[in-house]
Amino acid sequence: MKIGIFEYKARKGLIRATISLYDDTIEVKITGDFMVFPEDTIWELEKNLKGMKADEELISKRIEETLSNATMIGCTVDDFKRTIIGALKEVIP
Repeated sequence: MKIGIFEYKARKGLIRATISLYDDTIEVKITGDFMVFPEDTIWELEKNLKGMKADEELISKRIEETLSNATMIGCTVDDFKRTIIGALKEVIP
């Protein structure tokens, strides 16, 4: 197992992603001081990413799908993509 951590300072808030890579699948934990509603959206995103292949394009699409109906204050879908992909690149250069 490999672990990658990446932090990104969004316009209003910090987003931190930790990726655990098991063979070729991932598990993601997202923390920080951002505001996303409904509140369980980040939990849903983590659940939807769990077990995915470590493929940048597929992960980006899943992030877009999961966050498409979320309300975000001071951060964007691209901020989350940048952070999660950044953590992925820490384990797969």
